This record gives sequence, structure tokens and C-alpha cells, in this order.
Amino acid sequence: MSSPRPPGGPPGAHLAVGPRVAAPLLPTRSFGVACELVLDHLRTVAPMGVWAVTRIVDNRQLFLTLRGDGYGIPAGAAVPFDETMCRTMAAGQTPRIAPDVEAVPRYAAVAAGAQVAVRAYVGTPIVVQDGLLFGTVCGYDPSPQPESLHELLPLLDLLSSLLSAVLDSDLRTTRMARELEAALREAEVDALTGLLNRRGWDRFVEHEEERFRRFGDTASVVILDLDNLKTVNDGLGHDAGDRYIRSAALALAAVVRDGDVLARLGGDEFGIIAVGATPDEAAELVRRAEAALVAAGVSGSFGHAPYSIVAGFPGAWKAADEAMYAQKRRRRGLPAVPG
Repeated sequence: MSSPRPPGGPPGAHLAVGPRVAAPLLPTRSFGVACELVLDHLRTVAPMGVWAVTRIVDNRQLFLTLRGDGYGIPAGAAVPFDETMCRTMAAGQTPRIAPDVEAVPRYAAVAAGAQVAVRAYVGTPIVVQDGLLFGTVCGYDPSPQPESLHELLPLLDLLSSLLSAVLDSDLRTTRMARELEAALREAEVDALTGLLNRRGWDRFVEHEEERFRRFGDTASVVILDLDNLKTVNDGLGHDAGDRYIRSAALALAAVVRDGDVLARLGGDEFGIIAVGATPDEAAELVRRAEAALVAAGVSGSFGHAPYSIVAGFPGAWKAADEAMYAQKRRRRGLPAVPG
């Protein structure tokens, strides 16, 4: 017997589309949102001191998203990957679930050297499409857990696969968005140097801030302030000053890497976002840029600082700016400004 149609309703209005589902099962294409939903669900089915999604980058394990207050780990915290339980888990050398880490010698050794108590561990890798390790989903507790914790394994398989799929989709979408923005940046150029102008720089930073936080990507901010521009302008004229600025722009453009963002921010100031660069790689970039400026007959003061998901680009800019002014004062033989 068919169900009666609601009075006044259109044909088919009585047909159910499907049951409403809980928030953790709602579809999403954002890796950050997916991480939050996965951790909320895991915390419900298996309460632990903390559940986390981490990123492995530059041999560090970076905590992107966390749930639980058992350890007080802040988002953005990082530890050496070699000193974590996730390293041997991801390599397939230790089990993904250890209700009592004392029963697994390698985990017990890591726990013995930790600054906090870890007696139970759960972990599963997150891989990108080419099979490389992106990070992990992991849980820690200061007390041993029942053996029934092993029942989580099928759920871990499912959730890590889902996160990997969402991650791949989000990375593809982000890559296409960045390609579109790169095309748009061509209209935001500085007329004198042909580099990105301040407006384009600000728009890039605004758009990329959330993406860098979502994926835990590495980057460094480099600032250059030219020396002697006023002297050149006053002594040789503004045309000579313009040539001085263009020489600096050409020297910088010759040393930045594909994917880096180089801009003239106004006057005698330039900025570089070295995408994916570690602090050591940023320092090497600065060394090459300094040599290129000298060869072009230009001098300037540099400062650089790493991006972090805690301080963001504003914090990296502030630190790089302070480092640049400290170098400028040293070059002029002036005393350091008290911190």
C-alpha cells in the first residue's frame, strides 16, 4: 500500500531523500574540516588524552589539528619525527594500536624519553596519491587502555583512506586556484620593475594564509631594504635611482626559485615568500641574493624568518623585518636595539 501524499503537496513530496546524518559523516572537500570531523568522531568512539592529525615535514612532526586536553599540546607544535612513535608505525615496524606501550619495546623506549606520560598509542598514516607519507592520525593516553582498543583498526583504515582522498582533492583544488591566482597576479605588477606590486603581495598573503595553516606547509619570508637609494637619487638623479631599483629587481628575479613570490613593496623595499623553504634553505637563498646584488652594483640589508601556523605570515613578516633592521644597524656600525 502506497504512502498517502501530504495534503496540498506536489507529486513526489512524500518520498524520502534519505535520513539525515550526523555531522562527522557530512561530505567535505576541505582537508582542515575533514580532520576536525575525523578527530571528533574518534574522540567519541575512543576517548584518549589527545587525538591529532599531524604533518611530517623537514623531519619534524607538526601537529595540525588536535582534540582533547590530556596533554595541552597546542596546534602548530612540532617534535623531531625520529623521536616519535609515529615514525616506526608509519614504516610498518610497530603496530598501529598499542593499548599498553610497555608491551612494544620500541614504543616503550620512546615513552621513556618523552616529557609526558604515554601509556597507550594509536596511529595510522595519511598518504598522498603518489604514496608518499603526508602525516598521521594519532592518539595518546597517559593510562593503558583495554585490549578492545584493537577493534579500532577497521575504522582507522577507513578514516585514513578518507582523509587521504580529501587531501588529494583539496591539494588539486588548491593547485588550480594558485594557477588562477598566478594569472591574476600578472595584472598586479609594479610598473618600474615588472615584479608583483604591494597589492598583489597582500592578496597572495591573504589567500595563502588559510591554505598554509590547513596543510602545515613550510615557507620563509625574506625582506630586502636597499641601501644608498637616497644618495643615488640626490647625487645622480631619479633616473639613476630607477635604474638602481631595476638592477636590484633583476638580480633578485635571477635567484628566486620557481613558485617563490617576489614583489616590490614600494620605494626601496622588496619581499620574497620562499614557498616550501626551510630556514636553512631561506638562508641559502639570501646568500645567493646578496651575491647577485653585489654583482649588479647594488647593496641592501636582508632579513628572513620562517612561517609558522602559530604566528602566520604577519608573525614571519615582523620577525624578518626586525632581522633586516638589525643587519642594517650592524652594517652602519650602530648599537643593537634592546629587545
